[in-house]
Amino acid sequence: MAEQKMLKFVSVSRDMPAKRKATERREDFNEIYREFAAAKAAEQASRCSQCGVPYCQSHCPLHNNIPDWLKLTAEGRLREAYEISQSTNTFPEICGRICPQDRLCEGNCVIEQSGHGTVTIGAVEKYITDTAWEEGWVIPAKPAAERPESVGIIGGGPGGLAAADMLRRQGIQVTVYDRHDRAGGLLTYGIPGFKLEKDVVMRRNGQLADGGVTFELNCNIGETISFEQLRSRHDAILIATGVYKSRDLGGPGAGLPGIVKAIDYLTASNHLSFGDAVPAYDSGELNAEGKRVVVIGGGDTAMDCVRTAIRQGAAKVTCLYRRDRANMPGSQREVANAEEEGVEFGWLTAPKGFTGDEAVTGVRVSRMRLGAPDATGRQTPEVIPDADYTEPAELVIKALGFEPEELPKLWDVEGLEVTRWGTIKADFLTKQTSLEGVYAAGDIVRGASLVVWAIRDGREAAESILAWLDTRSAAVAAE
Repeated sequence: MAEQKMLKFVSVSRDMPAKRKATERREDFNEIYREFAAAKAAEQASRCSQCGVPYCQSHCPLHNNIPDWLKLTAEGRLREAYEISQSTNTFPEICGRICPQDRLCEGNCVIEQSGHGTVTIGAVEKYITDTAWEEGWVIPAKPAAERPESVGIIGGGPGGLAAADMLRRQGIQVTVYDRHDRAGGLLTYGIPGFKLEKDVVMRRNGQLADGGVTFELNCNIGETISFEQLRSRHDAILIATGVYKSRDLGGPGAGLPGIVKAIDYLTASNHLSFGDAVPAYDSGELNAEGKRVVVIGGGDTAMDCVRTAIRQGAAKVTCLYRRDRANMPGSQREVANAEEEGVEFGWLTAPKGFTGDEAVTGVRVSRMRLGAPDATGRQTPEVIPDADYTEPAELVIKALGFEPEELPKLWDVEGLEVTRWGTIKADFLTKQTSLEGVYAAGDIVRGASLVVWAIRDGREAAESILAWLDTRSAAVAAE
């Protein structure tokens, strides 16, 4: 059947008008792709051994019931598979695309451990939810009854949106405040579109809005509205800002033009994908086209930068990392993708300064070796004497990770306790902060982490807020 459709696809009449031909080709291709994807999903799902100890599930931060929805997918019961998948995960189509499955569920699949290759759990998860959207199974929140309480959520990233979804389903009035012109946080402006299509994120934002979630965008707490005004407006507050302060890098020449932060570079690229005007891209400041690009860092953000630079037409892209490949914090799958696309890696290299007069022309690099293990057992990089060299570059992107902003200072709020790392101090179980009725979740509590952990934190925070509101309502009723 698929072969017959393929023949039709390649033999559209030459006499057919171009517009109609293109439409029919697109429709035929989409139909063929759907059949192929369905067959591959069923094939992969049927490989699940239904083992007695599902390590895939225990190594998923959301503890998704992976074996059950794989079994249902193999049987062609996709709607039931979707219902199980979304019962524990607010955004399964997003996790299916960007989760580092090689470090989580797939990396702990017993079939993978036995040497037969993992079940492609992420791809099946993506297929199930994409099908659910196409079939109209994904519907906006419809609470059984509206409640008068309101919750303000600061930050429209995955943690904040996951909490908003759960609270709204219980009838809570929810407003999400975000500093950007579109909600989604790093899902929208941090992760490149070739990993996470932006219409997928916007579709979720639309679903939340259709379900009654209110979005106040271009809203900077402490400027547009004060934190205390926010508290007076809502019964409870959830802080889910994420961490956006980029770690910096010093050394001679560190302030030269042409040395930029990863978050600025990726945000500009994602604005372009929406069709927005980006002056810093047009001027060449955040544009890699025709340039020798050096990305400093070894995490997933660094991989996003190198692969974006390749797509922008960089002349050469080099990634410098001070440890070896085995010790990179980023996904090995992402590293392999980058290598396939032409990125060169400088393992055991660390920048010590930059060359150039009016703009950067190169990175001064020290060669490293791994020395004695530190307290965690990880070998410490140490400089090899007299082995420095210069890596030519017209654009240097610093992808060294993120730290929390000083929220108590930025928001002029007293009593909001932070840890020695600057993250918000919150109860591990309830997410309650030092302020009554104020909760915190996601990276602003745990530090820079994975989207799937932010989703889990947001869901748990929503449960705690609901419990607190119920307790407060019961106390008021008893008076």
